[in-house]
Amino acid sequence: MENIKHALNTLGVDLARYEGSDLHSVSPISGATLASLRCDTPQQVSDRIARAHAAFAQWRMVPAPRRGELVRLFGEELRTHKDALGRLVTMEAGKILQEGWGEVQEMIDICDFAVGLSRQLYGLTIASERPGHRMMETWHPLGVVGVISAFNFPVAVWSWNAALAFVCGNSVVWKPSEKTPLTAIAVQSLFEKAVARFGNDAPEGLSELIIGGREAGAALVDDARLPLVSATGSTRMGREVAVRCAQRLGRSLLELGGNNAMIVAPSADLELATRAIVFSAVGTAGQRCTSLRRLFVHDSVYDTLVPRLKKVYDTLPVGNPLEPGNLIGPLIDAAAFEAMQTALDKARMEGGKVHGGERVSVAGCEGAYYVKPALAEMAEQTGIMHHETFAPILYIVRYGKIEQAIAWNNAVPQGLSSSIFTTDVREAELFMSAAGSDCGIANVNIGPSGAEIGGAFGGEKETGGGRESGSDAWKAYMRRATNTINYSHALPLAQGISFDI
Repeated sequence: MENIKHALNTLGVDLARYEGSDLHSVSPISGATLASLRCDTPQQVSDRIARAHAAFAQWRMVPAPRRGELVRLFGEELRTHKDALGRLVTMEAGKILQEGWGEVQEMIDICDFAVGLSRQLYGLTIASERPGHRMMETWHPLGVVGVISAFNFPVAVWSWNAALAFVCGNSVVWKPSEKTPLTAIAVQSLFEKAVARFGNDAPEGLSELIIGGREAGAALVDDARLPLVSATGSTRMGREVAVRCAQRLGRSLLELGGNNAMIVAPSADLELATRAIVFSAVGTAGQRCTSLRRLFVHDSVYDTLVPRLKKVYDTLPVGNPLEPGNLIGPLIDAAAFEAMQTALDKARMEGGKVHGGERVSVAGCEGAYYVKPALAEMAEQTGIMHHETFAPILYIVRYGKIEQAIAWNNAVPQGLSSSIFTTDVREAELFMSAAGSDCGIANVNIGPSGAEIGGAFGGEKETGGGRESGSDAWKAYMRRATNTINYSHALPLAQGISFDI
């Protein structure tokens, strides 16, 4: 495996600043320890938030297009270091190199989006009922934004939040997953390079990084100096974040579990559908929040599609994600492997026929957890299918009527992403209508995985309701003010109220 210190040096990281014995970064590729780090103490966490709070007071006064220039420079650093950062993502998170590089490209894309956004933080002019009055809506920087990210997208999700937060005039405090701290340290190093090029307008503390576990995250969530905490992770974690933020009347932006489904209709292009199913179900070893987990196949095409999927699954190359040609890397750790096996056992108990799912031995990687992706043919949507298992398991169920398939799509607690493959415009429109998918993302003739940054990303129900990235997601990082200006010589009251003194 590539030398981790060489990779970090390429990215400008001096690991000596972070070394300790509190937290160990373990590569899912081999099970080897990449680095041992010190965790921030509660006092250090508080101090970092204080620096970010002081930075916000200065940064909010910098014109938004100028703030966008910093994000543009950061995007340049990402372009220059795309190969090295993508490789580090692969080493620490275990996704194949194409996906590691793709994650960095996603960061570059959101930087480009945010630079344009810095000149488009529009408000509204609103008609007033009072003569000689004007109403308008303005948007102002919010404050210190806390970001808690997950291991599966260790750098991209931070960038979705941070790039928007920076151009909106906020500072950012980041607590990455304790499973992927090195990628966060590398990103912080690249951001500091951009700040050095930008000049004195960027105050110290604009981006603060916290290394630690659950306690560090709790300290971040509980701190009233953070008006917004954006958290990505499990539904269990999201519930805790939401409650703790609500207790201090802070805002939370949650991107939590997904249990995503696809419907394959009678008119579907099966070649297209097969490719979409396989990538969506096995990409990142099934460890994306948008991974395809449930597949509803119409009776008329089931016996054609499912044997085709089994044949493809049998030939998928599983192995070291740093080696070209492998399409499926490891699960993140032993706990993920055990969760996968438990889910498959439950599927069998509920009448399912399981194809694949066993552990795979990879030379030189005996301490890691590689698996064959699994297909589980189910007679109906059973209990295990209502639970998200972060592993490459695809449950398959036959359906007869489109209404039944949509009902199954919506029957689970999660509501992130969904898709349908059909060439019937009526089915497509029904799926995207108010009576169709209840998810935050509803696609036609593409899979549920691999969203672009231009659209708002997030979902409903136990997915958390938050929206990140594109569209008007920027509004979550700002505060809204309604202004009324009286340019007349009278003082009429709204609703025609008379109050003479």
